[in-house]
Amino acid sequence: MAATLDGKLVVAISSRALFDLEEENQLFNRGDAQAYVRLQLERLEQPALPGVAFSLVQKLLRFNTAEQQRVEVVILSRNDPVSGLRVFRSAQSQGLVVERGVFTQGREPYRYLRPLQANLFLSANTDDVRAALALGFPAATVATHSARATSNSPHEVRVAFDGDAVLFSDEAEQVYQSQGLPAFQRHETQHASLPLPDGPFKPLLVALHRLQQAGTEHMRLRTALVTARSAPAHERAIQTLMAWNIQVDEAMFLGGLPKGAFLREFEPDFFFDDQVGHIESAARHVPSGHVASGVSNPR
Repeated sequence: MAATLDGKLVVAISSRALFDLEEENQLFNRGDAQAYVRLQLERLEQPALPGVAFSLVQKLLRFNTAEQQRVEVVILSRNDPVSGLRVFRSAQSQGLVVERGVFTQGREPYRYLRPLQANLFLSANTDDVRAALALGFPAATVATHSARATSNSPHEVRVAFDGDAVLFSDEAEQVYQSQGLPAFQRHETQHASLPLPDGPFKPLLVALHRLQQAGTEHMRLRTALVTARSAPAHERAIQTLMAWNIQVDEAMFLGGLPKGAFLREFEPDFFFDDQVGHIESAARHVPSGHVASGVSNPR
């Protein structure tokens, strides 16, 4: 039977999102590609330390069993193929079953998301993330300075999402930014029963929901909506999820309070938000990624 990714949750991830390669990346950013490759080769037998998205990947892979492979993780990187040797060896040393990778030696890797049928793309390269979002793929720029996930829930994958411009479209956010909070509240109250249009991360939430329903005896999935919305604007968000026939396990309507402290208590393996300020608040406590989508992120 031919190999296929059909029906799997596919996570495409860059080397720097999965592993801590910031020291090596400084050489790359200085334009000394040869020195970068030499350093990677010198450290070939030295496994890279876990990066921001490591915990998310590690736990998602635990949904796989000998009988059924539900999750596929693919390295999708601007690295050269030689540097890719260290990435694969680092994955193996950490017990990650990662068998596929695409290394483009500085060229744009996002064009391979389509044949990979990717449900998520995580990268430290903002331009690649923007391009992936433009192509319709859920994508986020990892905040490489983020706190790492805790090890308090080894049998539970926890993922937290912002609402507007992430799970939902930025329709309501446009009203808020152009007309202010009172107009936003009126708009959302008037449209409470009308589901919000899809945001860029709805496909990922659907895929996670499918994985959650499939389940395994040893792994669970827990999701949270963490939004600046408050009553009465909360109702439209809930109604939208109901219309999608999707339930989140927790919902936090924070009315503009900083999200970081609440996320610290939820302890997600990853948090997605479209606003840089929210990411900075969150990154002090949890692994975080910026979704360059909507009115808050003009091109």
